[in-house]
Amino acid sequence: MTERLKGHVAVVTGAAGGIGGAIARRFAGEGSRVVALDRKASADGDMTLLCDLGEDASVEAAARAVSEAGLWPTIVVHAAAIGAGSATLDTDSDFLARMMNVNVGGALRLAKAFGPGMCERRRGAFLFISSINSTFATPGLAAYAASKAALDSFTKTLALELAPDAVRVNAIRPASIDTPLLRGGFDSRPDPDVARRANIARHPLGRWGTPDDVAALALFLCSDEASWITGVDYLIDGGASIARR
Repeated sequence: MTERLKGHVAVVTGAAGGIGGAIARRFAGEGSRVVALDRKASADGDMTLLCDLGEDASVEAAARAVSEAGLWPTIVVHAAAIGAGSATLDTDSDFLARMMNVNVGGALRLAKAFGPGMCERRRGAFLFISSINSTFATPGLAAYAASKAALDSFTKTLALELAPDAVRVNAIRPASIDTPLLRGGFDSRPDPDVARRANIARHPLGRWGTPDDVAALALFLCSDEASWITGVDYLIDGGASIARR
């Protein structure tokens, strides 16, 4: 590794999951101290905190714990999300509200908890994990897609607001990433193998992405090499977006 994040402190949510875990490990390998936030205790980091991103008090408590440990985050990655779905007419409003509360509300809570310190020190980067589905319609994912579209808009607005204080805000929009969550979704189909092959075929590069693929892009966007990049949502999709046009 090249220690591209030496001297940084990164808060990573969803750090016990596939994408969040890969990002946390990659950042640690590049020299960053990592604060791992998750609802599960299995996340790895220099500091691991249980945190429910859907609750103001939980995020505020995590931020206090980080501050009391003498850590000043320069990077915040929001990789935690609710990702299940159902047909639109079968989706109840409470489910939509929960999804928006974590996927978008979580980003807001993180910005409020860690943004002021970044602005005061004039150094920082937020990275939100969005989805290709924020702009491409997929049956059964209306609530999820709506939350990710909102997250994209939130990213751009926050980027404008924090730019005068030299704090950057970007998003990554992955297509299908090979995680236990994705595989579990296909395992519930009537013919899982057929469903998996059909989905892979939608990606011209002929495979699903990996969490490490996303982590590599996250590393660049959160590093000083991307110091003039803000307000952008980056597709990482194996060509899926051009195949759908």
